[in-house]
Amino acid sequence: MGRTWEVPTPRGPARLALDPAAGPARGLLVLGHGAGGDVDAPDLVAVRERAVAAGLTVVRMTQPYRVAGRRAPAPAAHLDEAWTAAVAALRADGAVAAGLPLLVGGRSSGARVACRTAAALDAAAVVALAFPLHPPGRPERSRAAELASGVPTVVVNGDRDAFGVPSASPGVEVFVRPGEGHDLRRGPATTATVVVDWLRAHGFAG
Repeated sequence: MGRTWEVPTPRGPARLALDPAAGPARGLLVLGHGAGGDVDAPDLVAVRERAVAAGLTVVRMTQPYRVAGRRAPAPAAHLDEAWTAAVAALRADGAVAAGLPLLVGGRSSGARVACRTAAALDAAAVVALAFPLHPPGRPERSRAAELASGVPTVVVNGDRDAFGVPSASPGVEVFVRPGEGHDLRRGPATTATVVVDWLRAHGFAG
């Protein structure tokens, strides 16, 4: 049965929404939201549903600034700090993690946070939805280096994403969804299938 609770972080309380795996859990997937969005974004919800069915316990984390009712995102270092503290709290909760492989991810800003912190958290894989390669119209300000975490990563972006589409690189597989923009709203179920198929191919899902 799912549950929602708050955990303290150095940047204020973060909210966690847990959905247990259908059957024995094969891994723990923690997902973060976009800068001005929330954990009920269509792509995050679709990934949650498919991942739970494939044997993953899924936790969606709401950053402290959103819990406090603010829409403007916190600085990157603050996001990373809160995320790291929340994930550490999850891993320390034997009833949730129980020694499961940790998979981290999110959409847009949440994907960046997951990439930046994956190695420090000893994550086994990263799921990056709508990774914002650069600010709209500013391709010279590339964030591609954030994808080079050294952790196996799957990226799913739309071919009409104004924030750009990353290129594949060693350890980073990129799937481009035709007709999709940054919100990945046209076919969230297909996006979720791409993610879970990738996780299954890497041994993290049933």
